[in-house]
Amino acid sequence: MVNNVNRVALIGTGFVGTSFAYAMVNQGITGEIILIDVNKDKAEGEAMDIAHGIPFAPSRTKVRAGDYSDCRSCDVVVITAGANQKPGETRLELLERNAQIMKGIVKQIMANYFNGILVIATNPVDILTHVAWKVSGLPKNRVIGSGTTLDTARLRHELSGYFDVDPRNVHAYIMGEHGDTEFAAWSHAFIGVRKVDDIIEQSHGKYRKEDLEQIFVKVRDAAYHIIERKGATYYGIGMALTRIIKAILNDERSILSVSSFLGGEYGQNNIFVGVPAVVGRTGITEVIELQLNEEEQKKLTHSVEVLKASTKPILEKL
Repeated sequence: MVNNVNRVALIGTGFVGTSFAYAMVNQGITGEIILIDVNKDKAEGEAMDIAHGIPFAPSRTKVRAGDYSDCRSCDVVVITAGANQKPGETRLELLERNAQIMKGIVKQIMANYFNGILVIATNPVDILTHVAWKVSGLPKNRVIGSGTTLDTARLRHELSGYFDVDPRNVHAYIMGEHGDTEFAAWSHAFIGVRKVDDIIEQSHGKYRKEDLEQIFVKVRDAAYHIIERKGATYYGIGMALTRIIKAILNDERSILSVSSFLGGEYGQNNIFVGVPAVVGRTGITEVIELQLNEEEQKKLTHSVEVLKASTKPILEKL
């Protein structure tokens, strides 16, 4: 990692990547952002377009197109590149294809002596974060997936509306796979310093536990509803990635629900999965091991089992 330099490379200038770059510039997170894509003209065009808005940004940011050699001087490389599902293609076939794409990208990054932090957003993010870690040879704390960061933001948004409070005062997490087996850790959900369970019990029927399940389903299925209406999701994940990078570059030691390597935490080993973790300048400095209730622990175990079943054959082919 290059000390005292806020320089970020983005691999992949599709909807997610450019939404991330746009959010980074609008929030003034880094001194330089380098856009890299197999389609060099696309990367150059996106860099030019975003750069033209810098006079209106909170701070001066250098935005340019580049190539893998630029990764050498970057503190963070964010990967959003990946293939879309083809007609008739199974999820596993797509996963195998994206795993090979991720392998090729990471090899090129590491061939240019990259020594920073890898942040992965390409789906299925937990599995591809594991692939990136295996291929890169970097320490496990320096390979991070976006995990359930966006899902957690969606949960906070929904709870904010339900309880009519600022979402920044909602503290709750979606854990597990970024996908169908994720779950809400309701036993650790707070509005300010009050447990959500206590608020419901003391509300005299104004709030109901049954509503929490409806809120969770809405959060879990949010991507499906967005894709049905507009074809893809990208603004939310772009801002979630920006939040992760901000925590890294500013050494915030923020607790975010990123895809992290478990080495015994929650009774799980050798898997990347979305859990609350402390994120700072050196990557993940600590996995927060919440005391989940029995039902939540079962849900996490199930989610991990599903991930391992898909991850094992992919890693064997690397």
